[in-house]
Amino acid sequence: MSDYTEVDKKQDLHILHSMGYAQELERRMSQFSNFAVSFSIICILSGGINSLAQATSGAGGAAIGIGWPLGCFISLVFAIAMAQISSAYPTAGGLYHWGSILGNRFTGWLTAWFNLLGLVTVLGAINVGTYYFFMGSFGVPYFGLEDTTTTRIVFLATITGAQALVNHMGIALTAKLTDFSGYLIFATAILLAIVCLAAADSYEIGRLFTFSNYSGEAGGSVWPQTSGTWVFLLGLLLPIYTITGYDASAHTSEETVKAAESVPRGMVSSVLWSALFGYIMLCAFVLMIPNMDEAAKQGWNVFFWAMDSQVNPFIKDILYLAILVSQWLCGLATVTSVSRMIFAFSRDGGLPASKALSKVSPTYRTPVAAIWTGSILAVLFVWGSSLVSIGDTPVYTIVVSCTVIFLFFSFAIPITLGLFAWGSSKWDKMGPWNLGEGMFKLFAILSIIAMVLIFVLGIQPPNDWALYITVGFLIVTGIVWFGFESRRFRGPPIGDEVARRQAEIAAAEKAVGEV
Repeated sequence: MSDYTEVDKKQDLHILHSMGYAQELERRMSQFSNFAVSFSIICILSGGINSLAQATSGAGGAAIGIGWPLGCFISLVFAIAMAQISSAYPTAGGLYHWGSILGNRFTGWLTAWFNLLGLVTVLGAINVGTYYFFMGSFGVPYFGLEDTTTTRIVFLATITGAQALVNHMGIALTAKLTDFSGYLIFATAILLAIVCLAAADSYEIGRLFTFSNYSGEAGGSVWPQTSGTWVFLLGLLLPIYTITGYDASAHTSEETVKAAESVPRGMVSSVLWSALFGYIMLCAFVLMIPNMDEAAKQGWNVFFWAMDSQVNPFIKDILYLAILVSQWLCGLATVTSVSRMIFAFSRDGGLPASKALSKVSPTYRTPVAAIWTGSILAVLFVWGSSLVSIGDTPVYTIVVSCTVIFLFFSFAIPITLGLFAWGSSKWDKMGPWNLGEGMFKLFAILSIIAMVLIFVLGIQPPNDWALYITVGFLIVTGIVWFGFESRRFRGPPIGDEVARRQAEIAAAEKAVGEV
């Protein structure tokens, strides 16, 4: 980072101080590192593979050829709108801060809870996906392991603990690994595409644009029996679920150099590159499939079925290992994101035990308590929700189906507030990454429309319980806010409070050794 000058550093500090916060975290992430942390969480080798049946057992080839770019565009409109706001307010836990500044204490608090709940559950879901990929690739074939709750939780606790430990040891180590993850995902996606094309019996390009209806038994009951239109729309959840987590660029703002410029670029570019390389990889996989009807019947096992039938075992295992490492690094970056959200919300008193959760280690310059708390909560969520079922469906499956809704709600709230706050006293100064009023408002309106679509799709069978979970969460949130938090929670510093914090800022920076 030789191009990071003293002038740049003073500018980053000035922006942070002007929002009432100290430089407690260590600013060690380059623009590429900021991109890589979001790119690693998106991880097309995680969601793009583990959730592949939503397409192949849905609308078939068209769910990839047409559905993937359409779903990626839906994610992109959120990223572009959020990038505009992140350039003006580059802080850790950015969404919470934006929701407060552009709205009020309540909208900021609500944004934080939606984002936090989404991040904790998605960390659990990512690592559960890694577990099932490990079982399918190595655990069952090579080690003869059996899928039990105990095996799952031990595996989950082990890999999540390792991810937390790396995060504990400092952002420099985490950034090096997520940088490596960025290159690894690029290389593995291209290698997988090449292997799939080489193993294909023929190139039926038309199947990428052929609509099928594999709902019900024809698709291994991944989707209940429904119309061809609905099964295509439901397949959009594959790219929408995969292309999320890019808010990590905002959460690591205070550790990124020239954050007002680097964060929005990292956010948008992570979505664009994931969309492009994911499309190449998944199209190649669809072309490799020997028979689409047979593939649909495989349900959630479609990836392993196709690889086993078409790819050389040695090459297949090399790819599996690279994918497995990428998925672990995906979880590593997610721990970074969730811990910074906990840290940022806690330093303004938004959580129980906020004083401990907002403490930064002088040795490692990381929010140690926040890192381990987020990681432990993710494991406990998977463990507890796996033991309880509603009907035949585990609570874990129901809550994970809410994850996308929670995350995108946390994106949509500050974007909607920004639509009305533009040019007002709440948002009268833009950052260096500036779309202009017309373009921002266009993408903000598109984000609101996309949020409605995501909510409607997210509560369809077999995820219909997601509606009750979401409504229940909103009711509990209302009770907690009006019963307790509305009187206690002050929100981020605004106006005169920023000036009054200057002595505290200096003391906090001295405590962690910030020069």
